[in-house]
Amino acid sequence: MAHFIDRRLNGKKKSTVNRQKFIRRYKQQIKEAVSDAISKRSVTDIDSGESVSIPHKDIGEPMFHQGKGGVRNTVHPGNDQFSTGDKIKRPQSGQGGGAGEGDASNQGEGSDEFVFSISKDEYLDLLFEDLELPNMQQTQLDRLVQMKTHRAGFCQDGVASNIDIVRSLQGSLARRVAMTAGKKRRLAEAEIELAELLAAPQRDESIIAQLQNEIESLKHKIAATPFIDTFDLRFRNYEKRPEPTSKAVMFCLMDVSGSMDQATKEMAKRFYILLYMFLTRSYKNIEVVYIRHHTQAKEVDEQEFFYSQETGGTIVSSALKLMDEVIKKRYNSTEWNIYAAQASDGDNWADDSPNCTEILKKQLLPAVRYYAYIEITNRAHQSLWREYEKIAKAHPNFALQHIRSVEDIYPIFRELFQKNKQISKTVA
Repeated sequence: MAHFIDRRLNGKKKSTVNRQKFIRRYKQQIKEAVSDAISKRSVTDIDSGESVSIPHKDIGEPMFHQGKGGVRNTVHPGNDQFSTGDKIKRPQSGQGGGAGEGDASNQGEGSDEFVFSISKDEYLDLLFEDLELPNMQQTQLDRLVQMKTHRAGFCQDGVASNIDIVRSLQGSLARRVAMTAGKKRRLAEAEIELAELLAAPQRDESIIAQLQNEIESLKHKIAATPFIDTFDLRFRNYEKRPEPTSKAVMFCLMDVSGSMDQATKEMAKRFYILLYMFLTRSYKNIEVVYIRHHTQAKEVDEQEFFYSQETGGTIVSSALKLMDEVIKKRYNSTEWNIYAAQASDGDNWADDSPNCTEILKKQLLPAVRYYAYIEITNRAHQSLWREYEKIAKAHPNFALQHIRSVEDIYPIFRELFQKNKQISKTVA
């Protein structure tokens, strides 16, 4: 068995290979820490790196060691209470075990949690792992491009985890054959000549000594040829290739009426920022349409969607009507995969909720692949939620979820866009 150790220095003397191994080994703990950390971030600070803490006990590794067997006599200094053969009672629960209760002490020691910093890319990879736009179908393959990793032969440089042992050994064998073939051929000839001279009745000692020195030199040179050299190493090469899938558009509908207080709007923005980062990181050239509404709906750009202070009453159907107009004008459902996410606190003009149901059933749901409704409120559900519940029971491509606090945003986001998810209703 051959062992390859990559001792090349990484940038800033950090081991990329060890870092990747650490993330893979403790991925579950890191993902849990990332999930907890996202709820504590501000709206504008979601797409940066993170320092995560892992309990020290979770990174401990099992160790094999040889214990001291047999009967042993040990002398403990300061013993004035026990004699040979005495039995010592086991300490009661919480005594000496670090239970965390009682007064402070000036003795003892412990260990803090292990703090591990991950980069922005590592943070986002963990954040959006196993997520995808559900129910995407192949339509016209000319706009949306997904980057996928493919094997791309072998290269002479890479990380140790990608070393191809067989290719490297083949290269080593070929190099050693090329470097020693001539020497081995001359060695064989020299040994034959030496044997003939030694068998001859008359010996020329100077020629024999010369041949012996040449043979020793050749053997030394052949033995000095390294078994493996950095030139022999071959690494599996991977590259990301664009793979055209289908044209896709995401409609983001947000209620900005007066009933949406600042805290509720902040939670809606958090959800949409997560959605925007997921789309732009996982898919290339996907289109996003932003619609804000109160009594009137308006298509806006990204800046106005997240930062405008406009407010007013609440008529949800205005946003649905505008979405339907935009679809008919720009996004043919036979050519586009259409998705929608709507965030609201559930308040709506009572006579308008049935209108929302009609628009969704007759115009929007037949055209979209997936429609997600997120209600952000701590109050009892109102007419809009009850109307949407009826839609969810009859249409598998409609999902609704209830967000009560910031901590609910990320778990619900993952639930809505989980990979290989069977499209079905999800009711809080």
